[in-house]
Amino acid sequence: MFFTLLIVSFLVSVAVCFLVTKVFQKPIGGILQRLIKEEIFVSWSKYLTFAIYVVGISGGVRIWELQRYITPERADEKILELTNERWVLEMYSTIIGTMQSIAWILLLFFIFALIAYVIVRGQEVKQQTHS
Repeated sequence: MFFTLLIVSFLVSVAVCFLVTKVFQKPIGGILQRLIKEEIFVSWSKYLTFAIYVVGISGGVRIWELQRYITPERADEKILELTNERWVLEMYSTIIGTMQSIAWILLLFFIFALIAYVIVRGQEVKQQTHS
């Protein structure tokens, strides 16, 4: 049962990452295209997508939490049983953990993108005043 939980948690986390990357694919591409004039923005977009998957899956599939179902936390405790209620709770935790991790990486991306935009825009204004 533990392996099923691990696999299902992984697949749910991948599905959430897929949906989030589809939702943010256009905005991220537009921001990177604006900031990076060359065609390298496509590579940066792919890297950010990869980072979203890595961070999202690692945040959603919490191995240290799932270990409770194969080993007890203390010697005098029993191993937790995977009931229907625990399945629902684990799936909810997987979805929330994945989204929370993705939110952090996207927040960092958008903060640095905003800083980069201000710098690029300042250089453009500076060049226009000198022309």
